Amino acid sequence: MAWPRRRDLPGQHLWIHGLPFKERFPVSRLYISVIPPVVVGFVVGALSAILGVGGGFVVVPAMIYLLRMPTNVVMGTSLVQIVFVTAVTTVLQAINNHAVDAILALLLIAGGVIGAQLGVRAAAKLRGEQLRLLLALLVLAVAVRLLFGLVARPHDLYSISVDGT
Repeated sequence: MAWPRRRDLPGQHLWIHGLPFKERFPVSRLYISVIPPVVVGFVVGALSAILGVGGGFVVVPAMIYLLRMPTNVVMGTSLVQIVFVTAVTTVLQAINNHAVDAILALLLIAGGVIGAQLGVRAAAKLRGEQLRLLLALLVLAVAVRLLFGLVARPHDLYSISVDGT
């Protein structure tokens, strides 16, 4: 039986390991190029600004499967990254589009702070595989809902008439 070649080993991304500008990340126990995290951050920032989505749908799977970060480190890293990206995006939306409902945002923040505390306690009791499964189910549920919204016929069709009636 032959030893597996390097590219056949699970978890190996030769193209990432071959990139320049490598940096050691001690908390994540990674030694990778800074280029993939910067590219992932750029994509998340652009999606947050254009679509208003939380970066977690993109950045968490990217950090787990692309950068190979441990799941327990991914959660905290993602939250810190999202705080800064959404703060800048919020300011830009408020200045350029005047599209921020401050009262609704404060109510969402209050619920989010309470939910985050409960979520941290729940996440501490779950293994990494269980957390990844929950994320996968959440992303799948959102995808199914978006697909349903695209193909389902609404109950009340809106119409614009030319004669004003």
